[in-house]
Amino acid sequence: MKHIITLIPGDGIGPEVSSAVVRIIEAAGIQATWETYYAGAQALEKFGNTLPEELLESIKRNKVALKGPITTPIGKGFTSVNVGLRKALDLYANLRPVRTLPNIPTRYETIDLVIVRENTEDLYSGIEHVVVPGVVESIKIITEKASTRVSRFAFEYARREGRKKVTAVHKANIMKLSDGLFLDCFRKVAADYPEIEANDKIVDNTCMQLVMRPEQFDILLLENLYGDIISDLGAGLVGGLGLVPGANIGEQGAVFEAVHGSAPDIAGQGIANPTALLQSGILMLRHLGEREAADRIEAAMLKVFTEGKVRTRDIGGEAKTTEFTDAVIAAL
Repeated sequence: MKHIITLIPGDGIGPEVSSAVVRIIEAAGIQATWETYYAGAQALEKFGNTLPEELLESIKRNKVALKGPITTPIGKGFTSVNVGLRKALDLYANLRPVRTLPNIPTRYETIDLVIVRENTEDLYSGIEHVVVPGVVESIKIITEKASTRVSRFAFEYARREGRKKVTAVHKANIMKLSDGLFLDCFRKVAADYPEIEANDKIVDNTCMQLVMRPEQFDILLLENLYGDIISDLGAGLVGGLGLVPGANIGEQGAVFEAVHGSAPDIAGQGIANPTALLQSGILMLRHLGEREAADRIEAAMLKVFTEGKVRTRDIGGEAKTTEFTDAVIAAL
């Protein structure tokens, strides 16, 4: 089957890691036409808009996109392109698998969990205002619709991928209405999946448990803010954001992305590690039904990590981006 995929190379190291992942996917025999579009500062300079309408239409048409990292200015400038994509396309589920890789020194050897984060509401709705000088009110939005559909996404993912347990993470002991609604929706959906264990934990306890015994978790389901924080915590358990994939999925399409920054300090040097975007590409192939190719690429990547001969600088080696890419392709 031939696929048409929207490609957003990004900026900084984005074009380098995007090019590497495209090479590996094509080396695995995937026939793809890549529709390339720019976003962020590049798009603003060329088109006067950080998210050109042509880009959004491409994703809606193709239903899938692969996105490299894009710089978001801190404290000034344009708003996050990542957040803009999620809102424009209603990409309501953020998917972040977290697992240990061979030969990467971490405190834990056998982490294999998945974080599912609701992407569209909570405190990230951005509804805030000054009540009186010196007092700001920020409004947390939790709806039955969003809580139910992201819960169903988590259980459907568990069923499809052979996962055994989904844990809802909340603070319903304090926020009895908002987090209470999220928890109620989770429990109602869980009743439709009797073969999958469902439980819940308070968010602060979850953080402690992740540090003490992360192996107890399988799939974690969280509201937007908790999910944002814990997904990065999870990445830290396995070596950092440069090693974990990410996806934002909705009815209008899915965007698979590197969740790390654009690293402008090393851009153009050819030393960036493409592992995070490669793992996102593997997720994308499974999403497209190309499971055999995804499994082959994953096995090749794991072989390179297991042998430990070709390592980029961020994980203690000297290999260039192209050398790592060549090693994965050779392992295919």
